[in-house]
Amino acid sequence: MNSSPSSGNAATFSPDPTKPILACDGQGLKRLFNASLQWMEQHTAVINSLNVFPVPDGDTGTNMFLTLQAACQEIAEQPDKQVGIIAQYASRGALMGARGNSGVILSQILRGMAQRLEGQEDFNTVEFANALKQGAVVAYKAVIKPVEGTILTVVRESGDAACEVSSQLTDLRELLEYVVHAARDSVTRTPSLLPVLREAGVVDAGGQGLFVIFEGMARYLQGESMVSDQALFHGVDLQVAQGEQVYGYDVQYVLHGTNLQVDQIKADIAVMGDCPLIVGDSTMVKVHIHTPSPGEPLDYGAKLGSLSRVLVENMQEQYQEFIMGQAGPALAAREEAELSIATVVVSPGQGLSKLFRSLGAAVIVSGGQTMNPSIEQLLQAIEDAPAQEVIVLPNNSNIILAAQQAQALSGKRVRVVPTKTVPQGVSALLAYNYSADLGANTRAMERGAEEVRTAEITTAVRDVRLNSLEVREGEIIGLVDGELVVVGHSLEETAFEVLLRLEADDAEILTFYYGESVPEEDAEALVEKVESRYPDAEIEVVDGGQPHYHYIISAE
Repeated sequence: MNSSPSSGNAATFSPDPTKPILACDGQGLKRLFNASLQWMEQHTAVINSLNVFPVPDGDTGTNMFLTLQAACQEIAEQPDKQVGIIAQYASRGALMGARGNSGVILSQILRGMAQRLEGQEDFNTVEFANALKQGAVVAYKAVIKPVEGTILTVVRESGDAACEVSSQLTDLRELLEYVVHAARDSVTRTPSLLPVLREAGVVDAGGQGLFVIFEGMARYLQGESMVSDQALFHGVDLQVAQGEQVYGYDVQYVLHGTNLQVDQIKADIAVMGDCPLIVGDSTMVKVHIHTPSPGEPLDYGAKLGSLSRVLVENMQEQYQEFIMGQAGPALAAREEAELSIATVVVSPGQGLSKLFRSLGAAVIVSGGQTMNPSIEQLLQAIEDAPAQEVIVLPNNSNIILAAQQAQALSGKRVRVVPTKTVPQGVSALLAYNYSADLGANTRAMERGAEEVRTAEITTAVRDVRLNSLEVREGEIIGLVDGELVVVGHSLEETAFEVLLRLEADDAEILTFYYGESVPEEDAEALVEKVESRYPDAEIEVVDGGQPHYHYIISAE
């Protein structure tokens, strides 16, 4: 790391386009973040309205805006001129306020930049470029299965481009202009990396959001208007793959020491296995790794300091199967003052929240499409749970990454069962066994979630061609396990089409969760027709109260 600050030059930081900007101190960095926030706010709705799927759940812009807003709020009253201090505060604010996959990745970009700027009074072009490149490195490490053609690609290529020219440029204004052009080019190329983007005729929305952040900074330095008068690229919120694999042993511990090098620990631990989550500071580091050799990370940590909260579990043990058929035992156990294991469940509707509580959920977090809870909210829910061992059910693929970050930050023993839909969450809770330990319950709940299929019926919010289907705004569409499969003109027509795709003839149980837009009598009438068509299946109807989706249907 180039630690030699450009002290004395930071006073030249100014939005006056006639003056070169040789360095930026902490207060200058605050102004850059605030400019990006202002620019992002004006483009949030545009980014939200664009999605590969024409469903009303595109919230990339909102998630990135709220994450950046949390960073700005954290530094708003900080008087420090040292850029390393302001960067650390911004990183912490973004991490705690991060929402959705795009917000979590943005927080990790800021975290990496803060690591590179630690201890510096200000930064020049070379130091900014290096910080951006480190931001990309940390962001990639935070994602279990990085996908190219997303925000990750854009930050990596932008950082690489900045490093290529930073030694030839001394004016930060010129460097940021170069970064903006590099980000724009990278965003433009995202459809060539992901066929789903190319088919939908869009670019990645997370990458586009990062471009907007850079552009806001550049416009401020140029003294240009911060009122948007241009349309952006068409964008998309592509979900980052979150599937975890079973891999030997699950090892967790808290490392206590002095002068702990978190970056080095991350690098060393990462090569020992899969799914690494390493966070902390110079005195305390939380380590979580899946590894075939549990002794390796334990020996490594013991050489650096003292270990506490050590947990080693064999993830290859035979699943303990236990399916609870009714809510009674769950309700009785939940009345205890202190549970051995508590469950934290994310729920998108009041009716669904009631259902989850009846199944034994200890803490309910309101959230779902367009309202992803932040890492801080999830972490608070974990801390509020009346047990030292906690299982989290995100029930949305865009909340899994935030839940995993909250897991890493908590001092409790936490597991995240990566449920992507509400029916998966219900099935997971039904598999919970109050007499089993944390590891056995996690495995049983993961297995339960995998045994259910999910369909969703909503109204298209824009025209699109996808999966060889032509969709027009206002038409009823059906998705099965996240894939667009049906376009219809009525809820009933679409419902029966998705039931065919769910292979409902082979299902033992079909459950209809009707949303806030559907009257109870309409739901009951539809279910009566379904019962006639599928007489061998047990049909259930639940008032879910969820927004956006008229029906969520599960098949088991």
